[in-house]
Amino acid sequence: MKFSTFHLFHRFPGQSAKDVYDYQIEVVELLEELGFDGVWLAEHHFRDYGQINNIFTMLANLAARTERLRLGTGIVVLPLHNPIRVAEEAAMVDILSNGRVQMGVGRGYQAIEFESFGMSLSEARDRFDEALNMIIELWTGDDVHFQGKFYGSGHPITLAPKPLQTPHPPIHIAAVSPETVEIYAARGLPIMVDHGTPFRKIAKAAETWHATAAAHGVDSDSVELIAARAVYVAPTIEQARADQARFEESFDRKRIFNDQSAPIDSKTGAIAKGFEYYDGKYLKGGSVGNDFRWEQLEVIGDPERVINQIKMVQEMGYSEMLCDFGSTRQLPIEEMRKTLKFFAAEVMPAFR
Repeated sequence: MKFSTFHLFHRFPGQSAKDVYDYQIEVVELLEELGFDGVWLAEHHFRDYGQINNIFTMLANLAARTERLRLGTGIVVLPLHNPIRVAEEAAMVDILSNGRVQMGVGRGYQAIEFESFGMSLSEARDRFDEALNMIIELWTGDDVHFQGKFYGSGHPITLAPKPLQTPHPPIHIAAVSPETVEIYAARGLPIMVDHGTPFRKIAKAAETWHATAAAHGVDSDSVELIAARAVYVAPTIEQARADQARFEESFDRKRIFNDQSAPIDSKTGAIAKGFEYYDGKYLKGGSVGNDFRWEQLEVIGDPERVINQIKMVQEMGYSEMLCDFGSTRQLPIEEMRKTLKFFAAEVMPAFR
């Protein structure tokens, strides 16, 4: 099992963007020291929810500060970008980092982002598929002429430079709904499931992926599926439960779960076409209780319980744990350092 970390770059009240960047950069440098395998950064726009609007700019900065960590996009919202630019920027960072880029991509879901860019959420899946195909062709071919419904190269182009990794950086698709999982499993493209999805559903997603891949003749022995989870380990179960309650008391869930986060079509006021699986998720998220998160959602507890939960996820078919150690919790840097060091010392050795 590999261990990586998720970084939302959430800006809390009283913080500047620079405060957020300085904090997260310090955390990433510590992760390198502690032996984590990688980091994944989230892209968001126009909200305190996330302060990275260009992941590759930040990854280039982190590439210069680290030597070993894999550098992941978690995720690039492809419909919001020209795929030629995405292919170029990813290739540059892959070279600068000596081949450490991992590409997590998705179609996005936040209404405010699509509306602000003048795009329709109902087109998100078609735009995503077209952009992904174009990026892969640009990374792997020469004299690429691509002309789709949304994107085109105009005339044959050859990407220069191309990524250092061959045939290209590893790609993971943000997916959990059965339909999306099946689409990309048939192509042999591995999935990464989000940390807001209960254990039973990520188990089903992995089962669906492996079954669909096998049915389409995909050799999945070396494929790595990624499970994102909120993660917290404390010396005792009692302290973990108490800390969970403390975190919840200080967390304004309405900053995350609201109509700006939900995939709502502003023209109809309903869930956008293609997002039916997510109906209610971002509007009802505030009703999730501590017991539900403890039993069905989070990897949390003392070292023994956390190790057993990770083994459970591993047995589902996942080989990388994408750990969210508190992207929406305003933890002082010393408390975060203590949390990461304890996890690295008490949990990670069980899987090495």
